[in-house]
Amino acid sequence: MKQSLQLKMGQQLTMTPQLQQAIRLLQLSTLDLQHEIQEALDSNPLLDVSEDDGSDTSDTPADSAEQPVDNEAPDASQHTLESDGTDTAEKGDLEETTEWSVAEQTDAGTLPEDLPVDAQWDDLLPSASASAPPPDDGFDGDMAGRNTPSESLREKLLWQLGLTRLSDTDRLIALAVIDDTDANGRLLSSVESIHESLSQDLEIEEDEVVAVLHRLQQFEPAGMCARDLQECLLIQLDQLPADTEWLKQAKLVISRYLPQLGTSDFAQILRRTRLKEHELKAVMALIQSLNPNPGLTAVPEAVEYVVPDVFVSKNGGRWVVELNPDIAPKLRINSNYASLIRRADNSPDNTYLRDNLQEARWFLKSLNSRNETLMKVSSKIVEHQRNFLEYGAEAMKPLVLHDIAEAVDMHESTVSRATTNKYMHTPRGIFELKYFFSSHVATTAGGECSSTAIRALIKKLVAAENPKRPLSDNKITLLLQEQGIEVARRTIAKYRDTLFIPPSNERKRLV
Repeated sequence: MKQSLQLKMGQQLTMTPQLQQAIRLLQLSTLDLQHEIQEALDSNPLLDVSEDDGSDTSDTPADSAEQPVDNEAPDASQHTLESDGTDTAEKGDLEETTEWSVAEQTDAGTLPEDLPVDAQWDDLLPSASASAPPPDDGFDGDMAGRNTPSESLREKLLWQLGLTRLSDTDRLIALAVIDDTDANGRLLSSVESIHESLSQDLEIEEDEVVAVLHRLQQFEPAGMCARDLQECLLIQLDQLPADTEWLKQAKLVISRYLPQLGTSDFAQILRRTRLKEHELKAVMALIQSLNPNPGLTAVPEAVEYVVPDVFVSKNGGRWVVELNPDIAPKLRINSNYASLIRRADNSPDNTYLRDNLQEARWFLKSLNSRNETLMKVSSKIVEHQRNFLEYGAEAMKPLVLHDIAEAVDMHESTVSRATTNKYMHTPRGIFELKYFFSSHVATTAGGECSSTAIRALIKKLVAAENPKRPLSDNKITLLLQEQGIEVARRTIAKYRDTLFIPPSNERKRLV
């Protein structure tokens, strides 16, 4: 085969490093973005945090590369949605912040070395009318409590075991029982298996294991080391005062009729216990005050707060969309380092500064692109879901990524990245941007209804049902059909599961 040279023309998409960085920053959550910005600040000396509003530019060189650049696009910081759906960009003014001069406060309170005997403190000390300086970095004096890890359930039980007088053998049994207790406070193994594992090294009887187990069941919180749900509830009832009202009847119901209680078969419980309906209602109130998983309350889970990326508020009949200014610090090019760069110098130091300057420009441009994309997508979502903001989840409209992608002239993958792990603060709560996207169900009138709106209707119907006769999935289907929404019974069951609503037989209650 003869070799030859040929020219061909074609188009292809090249993923440049700048494009890869912009895509990576776009899909980061708020916490990940803050971590990425901090890494960039630590590794790039040309990046700096802007501590002022950028109005004073007298010391800034004339080169555009050395101008302070904020990571928030000035023309995309705030959008106002008119009642007719038009968008107007508004630039927010930055407010100057004042700092306390600690040196001046200290000098004002300096005392002389030689004090007269009849000196009064009111004459020497500064006036108490001046307010104290605000704490730095939001410190409220409880830093030790913030950084202290929460104590585990095992540590709580071991601490109580250390205060209990037991023999060495019983203490080994207690340690084995505590090690076999899960996070809910429930004993995972049977007494027989624990005795069998300990009898290889200790000469003990099974009754000794039971005795130690009963001793551990008196630990706090009440109901610990129970072998099943019935024993857990009975332990909690035994620790109540003897004169507690309906205590005897509650023990009877739990010890004998717990299966009927789980299936809400109140008719059989009334017939067998010979209790009246109002009496059983009082007994149920006492039982419902108990905790089936006491171990979870002993060690509360750490609360993780969501930081919204976008704020939506109504101002003068208009829905205003603006970025959260606190999710990332304002960045700029360090003018001092940038002024050291010489164009014709190829020394290692100059090359290092020039490369970092280019990376800093790319990073700031990627941040601006992220903010602009997030602002465009959020504004179109608010424009499309204005009825949700006005009337609630029942007025949610069907929306897919393709609709927003066409409106902002972007690819669906870009819109997907811009809405993943991003949150919007609205007057109705904080929602992930993905929450506003939902499939649709056809109505009898030829329109469309959002699946989110159907879930809201199901939740509303269940909240208004008769507790004695809760609505079945088939009945909910018929009620929605009366409103013109055609939904299958299996779809209702699926939506009900996503809302964590139990079946009708488990929702049955006494009035």
